[in-house]
Amino acid sequence: MYSEPRFLPAGDQALVMELGDAIEEPCSMVIRSLVESISREQVPGIRETIPSYRSILIIYDPMVSGFDEMVHTLASLFSRLDVHAAAKGDILVVPVLYGGEAGPDLPFVAEHAGMSEEDVIALHASRDYLIYMLGFTPGFTYLGGMDERIATPRLERPRERIPAGSVGIAGKQTGIYPIDSPGGWRLIGLTPIRLYDPHRDPPILPSVGGYIRFRRIEEREFSAIAGQVERGEYQPEVIRQGGAA
Repeated sequence: MYSEPRFLPAGDQALVMELGDAIEEPCSMVIRSLVESISREQVPGIRETIPSYRSILIIYDPMVSGFDEMVHTLASLFSRLDVHAAAKGDILVVPVLYGGEAGPDLPFVAEHAGMSEEDVIALHASRDYLIYMLGFTPGFTYLGGMDERIATPRLERPRERIPAGSVGIAGKQTGIYPIDSPGGWRLIGLTPIRLYDPHRDPPILPSVGGYIRFRRIEEREFSAIAGQVERGEYQPEVIRQGGAA
């Protein structure tokens, strides 16, 4: 659950607003509501808000608002917050080719879970995952809500290069690598879509507070989608939820 906020200075132009001690959906809902409220009310001096699992980094202009004044403003916003009025995040559908060269660690995940590869795939693609935060690289998704039966420890020695679009598992979390990068997550699949493209508006497809739904595809559809992406013709599938959370 979330708690009364704690305010911690982060240099002379930012503060951290802590709202909990654990990775939990109720806390994430409060964070999303606060970010929406700050944007809606156009709080003077705030330049940027960066949400995470259980806190928000708030960057502000100290010439407009000092630390104490900013704390007072944010505490007042929190006291008036209607968490359940926040719009429920949209669902980004991510097509995934599981296993084989696309998911070299799928056999290990299945063995660790004591089930078949097909069962792992079915479980992984059976639910919508809350996007708790983005980080590490532009658009890297930290997703919550994975079935704990397929939780798997990270690699003992990280790979030096993981291809963009790789879908992985680390502990009780799953996520997607948006660009080529090092990493230690267990790779179970690959998506042909680009979660991050600096030449696109917006450059990052997923957003904090939204959801990702994995959809299993086969090699023929993977190739077709990859071709559409390369030609700039691919339109991501987004399920609008709207309404209150």
